[in-house]
Order: sequence, then structure tokens, then C-alpha cells
Amino acid sequence: MENVILEANVRETITKSSRKKVRNLGRVPGVYYSRHDESIALDVEEKAIKPLVFTSKNNLISLKLKGKDDLECLIKNVQFDPLTDKVIHFDLLGLTKGEKIQIDVPINFVGSSIGIKEGGILQVGLHKLEIECLPKDVPESIEINIEKLDIGDSLHVSDLNYENLEILNTANTSVVSVTHPKVEAEPEVDELEEELTEPELIGKSDKDSEEEEKEDKK
Repeated sequence: MENVILEANVRETITKSSRKKVRNLGRVPGVYYSRHDESIALDVEEKAIKPLVFTSKNNLISLKLKGKDDLECLIKNVQFDPLTDKVIHFDLLGLTKGEKIQIDVPINFVGSSIGIKEGGILQVGLHKLEIECLPKDVPESIEINIEKLDIGDSLHVSDLNYENLEILNTANTSVVSVTHPKVEAEPEVDELEEELTEPELIGKSDKDSEEEEKEDKK
């Protein structure tokens, strides 16, 4: 996992108006928290936090605060503006040496499956895995090889096993599968329509025949 330096200022006030003021200066407010230390309100330059947010990788962050020792952390949560998708707040999780953490890691599917070559459709059930491990063992992504998946095959969380990390997702959750291609069913002909398309046989009723016989006798 790549180590990135992030410089930040400590925020003395944490009111709504102060956060708005920070954003107007082109900075993003955030919070550093840890199981063993007090939380720290801070803010960083927007251009500094964006590359750490808009990426599929997990980065180990060395947080630099004036007058404090560097703090090792990871981005845990991010809030976005619903209209502009700009980062408006973030949380940093402080790391402690020798202590495991829980984190989501993106999945990278590799290879071309047998089933897809035969016309099957790839169905992805999970795009990320929730794992628990030591900070030093956090991978940028988890590779899953799908080359041997045939039509009808699937991989579940219980099928995955990686050294130095534990997968926390439910064991029977489907991660990826290859399904049969959809075949469009032929439209059924409505019974009423069938009846209407059959030739109508026009014949004389018994009543009509009796009247004709009477006419002939006159």
C-alpha cells in the first residue's frame, strides 16, 4: 500500500459557519479519530484530498499537523455534495502498530472465463470486500481469477482465502458468477386470436331449411 503525505491545519472551532468558511477558502474540513487518542478537527486543501478519494486504491496516510508528530491513518468515510460531487467532509482513522483494522478493499477480476467465451454473462455480486488485517497488510486491491468459471459456475466468499487477512463478508455471499445468456421466448398466440384467424364456416340452420321446404311445397 502506497504511503502518502497529507498536510493539514487544526481547526479550533467546529461550528457549521466555521466549516462553511473553510470550504469558501478552497479547503475541506475533516476529523482524525483513533481508539486511543482524542479526535482532532482539521482541514486540508481540496486539491490534496481529491486524489486520495477519487481512486480505487487504499493509501496509507502520514498526516502532518503543525506542532505534532506525524500520525499514520487511512481515509475511513467521505461525504460528497449531492449536486456537485465535491468532497465536503472526510474522516481519517488513526492506526496503531500491531492493531488490526477493518476496511473495504476493491476487487479486481482477472482473466477471461470459459463461460464468457461460450456466450455466458458475467454477474458481479460484490465490487469490494470487507477485510480485517494489520495496516501493513492492507492490499490496494484483491485479485480474483475467473478464468475457470464456466456457465452456471459461481464464486462465493467462502471460496476465497488470502494470507494475513480475514474476509468479514457473509460466507454464502456470491462474489461473481457466469449465467446462461437470456433467450427471448417466442410470443404466445392468444387463443382468441387463433379462433378469429380460423375460417368461419357459414351454414344454414335447421329453421332456415324448414322454411325453404315450405316454400317449395307452395
